Amino acid sequence: MGHLDHAAFGWLTPVLSYVMACIGAALGLRCTVRALGATGRSRRNWLITAASAIGTGIWTMHFVAMLGFAVSGTDIRYDVPLTVLSLLVAMVVVCAGVFAVGYGRDRTRALLTGGLTTGIGVASMHYLGMAAVRLHGDVHYDPMAVALSVVIAVVAATAALWAALNIESPVAVTVASLVMGAAVSSMHYTGMFAVSVRVTPSGAALPGATAMQFIFPLAVGLGSYLFLTSAFVALSPTTREREASASAERAVEPAGTHA
Repeated sequence: MGHLDHAAFGWLTPVLSYVMACIGAALGLRCTVRALGATGRSRRNWLITAASAIGTGIWTMHFVAMLGFAVSGTDIRYDVPLTVLSLLVAMVVVCAGVFAVGYGRDRTRALLTGGLTTGIGVASMHYLGMAAVRLHGDVHYDPMAVALSVVIAVVAATAALWAALNIESPVAVTVASLVMGAAVSSMHYTGMFAVSVRVTPSGAALPGATAMQFIFPLAVGLGSYLFLTSAFVALSPTTREREASASAERAVEPAGTHA
């Protein structure tokens, strides 16, 4: 059996991956709060932004953490199409879960449906990403640890969506995102501890791209997207702020007309 190292660069990748998960969760929750206070096209756009933020944050967290994954006795490569597919799965399934909450009439049912859908989507992204790993040997999984990781993903997703429905203050959203980031990271490392590898030494070249050739540039690009979108959301006025501004303008107009 090959020795698995989940933090080949020390604490750098676990901490950075946790930060990315928190940023994605915070942005997603904030956008969902905005969506619930909007209607029509504006609600749809906020929900799409929320889903892309959560999906991107979770995917980036997973693969930043994977930068620190190493197995003794073999190199590691990543199948590019499968890795990209895992990102698309994260986006699409999280989008379905967020829309279930955003447009659901029965909040309890919408929360359970959205949490289950999003949680399974997160777990699917993780294991699809793991299926993209290429190495000299066979990868095996502990079924109990895999099941536990899926349960953690569903509970974390449900808790995050509940927070989006019930929390509005920026401080509370920040706390919820820190908890969500911890839960998503726990799901990832629970899934990783389910892995064992039986190495078969070989001199043959592995197919696919190295983490630094493909994963790192893509993670940096998606991380930049999260930071830029966070800045946009932070600077854009809330529904309450727009209403207050409109009220102030209406209050000033009569005085200006009278003068």
